[in-house]
Amino acid sequence: MIAFIKDKISRIDPVIFICTTLLSLISLIVLVGARDSEYAGMRTLIMQAAMTVLGMIFMVAIANIDFANVPTWFYVGIYGFSAVLLLLLLFVGESAGDNIGWINIPIINISVQPSEFVRATFILTFARHLSAVGDEINHPKNIAALALHAGATFGLLLITGDLGMTLVYFGIALVMLFCAGLSKWYVLGGAGALTVAFPFLWDLLAVYQQKRIIVGFNPDIDPLDWGRHQIQSRGAIAGGGFFGRGLFDAGSYKNMYACVTDFFFSTYAEMFGLVGCLLLIGIYAVLVWRLIRLAAECTDRFSAFLLAGVIGMIVVQTVENLGMCLCLLPVVGITLPFLSAGGSSVLSIYMIIGIAHSAAGNRRRSYR
Repeated sequence: MIAFIKDKISRIDPVIFICTTLLSLISLIVLVGARDSEYAGMRTLIMQAAMTVLGMIFMVAIANIDFANVPTWFYVGIYGFSAVLLLLLLFVGESAGDNIGWINIPIINISVQPSEFVRATFILTFARHLSAVGDEINHPKNIAALALHAGATFGLLLITGDLGMTLVYFGIALVMLFCAGLSKWYVLGGAGALTVAFPFLWDLLAVYQQKRIIVGFNPDIDPLDWGRHQIQSRGAIAGGGFFGRGLFDAGSYKNMYACVTDFFFSTYAEMFGLVGCLLLIGIYAVLVWRLIRLAAECTDRFSAFLLAGVIGMIVVQTVENLGMCLCLLPVVGITLPFLSAGGSSVLSIYMIIGIAHSAAGNRRRSYR
């Protein structure tokens, strides 16, 4: 049994494991300090700890799967299942703010957010698609197929109103396409088309989405309504000063909506100040650096694409979240990887890291 466990754990990259574990420990420490706030509590802390442990178990299990040898029907199946899962939101989904993003499981009375888990299947299926296309990626037929693959998922997410997660998926796809050798002319052409289509796309957005975007860049123009949360976030961050107010002495964050979910960074900044924020960003930087190094070492194209997808997800989602907390980007309802409280967020992110460990373990294999 000990030999079996050692063999399974040997698939875990130590640098990635240390970084992700440190981030999860920081999350739990902050939740201990915020347990008496209106938007947190002991139940949130217990749920976060339980999902972190369960997520690590899933991570080890997934790390030991050789996805390159999984048959094609598996990828077709999980893509179809993901589409059905997102479609289900339109019929049985529950609102979370302005998004229809949650499905309640009545037997255990727990709500899950499908878009969090579909990130994993999207990375897997898109990497498989890119691997199958190979050096012919810039052929118009292949570009059209890849655009349909990604666009169908983007469309389903937009229908549910989840603009933030759509941007994350778009970032994942863009990074993977770049690493696969997408021609710059397609990028320039797409950017030009998007510029021309922007006025029409803007009209397709709901009024609340338009307000969220406009106010997101300058919350002071609507301080009592759409800009209120960002202004509170900015105040909490500024209140942390250089060294922070401490785990139990910080208090501004307690009146802030989503103080341990979407605005976790603001709560952390008030507690630990600029020094703590630099430490946090440093951990993320080391994590991304390690993933880039592993991707660069890949002789296996499929593994490289998987790692690229994970890199894209972490970078885009982290930048989005920090940007909205710092009043630099619109509030799009996105969590901070590993840190924000939420069972779906934590469990799914560890599953995705399991994919990264699997890819890292197979990076020197000779495979398309």
